[in-house]
Amino acid sequence: MAERSGLWRCPRCARTFANRNQSHTCRPLGDLDAHFNGKDPAVRETFDRIVGIVRELGPLDVLAEKTRIALHARMSFAAFIPRIHWLDGHVVLAEKLDSKRFTKIEVYSPHNVLHAFRFRDPAEVDAEVIDWLTRAYAVGRQLHRR
Repeated sequence: MAERSGLWRCPRCARTFANRNQSHTCRPLGDLDAHFNGKDPAVRETFDRIVGIVRELGPLDVLAEKTRIALHARMSFAAFIPRIHWLDGHVVLAEKLDSKRFTKIEVYSPHNVLHAFRFRDPAEVDAEVIDWLTRAYAVGRQLHRR
């Protein structure tokens, strides 16, 4: 996992968190590749394209959890569930953003708004999506709280 100063590391599962003793599901991470077994190649290609874009923004952890894959900086800012023919995902943004491409928007707090989407092809990860990922990465680094 990427080391970032000021983060608390759980002594049991080794995940990092912005707050000491932060409540979490404390279990070992799984195998990233297992999430893509039996899925169309485009699903993995789309996910890899997204991760490549976010890695250009700065350090992050890719957390292969039991039911999803999370992207994490100081906090998780995006998550993905590979399906057979598509990739379901969401980003957490600091404000509501309108796009016809979002399948659902949920407000968890004034500066944590989940925006869900579904992609079938890596070509769908275009300039608009790069903007979402850039905004979400800032939330993951908690820059929206300064």
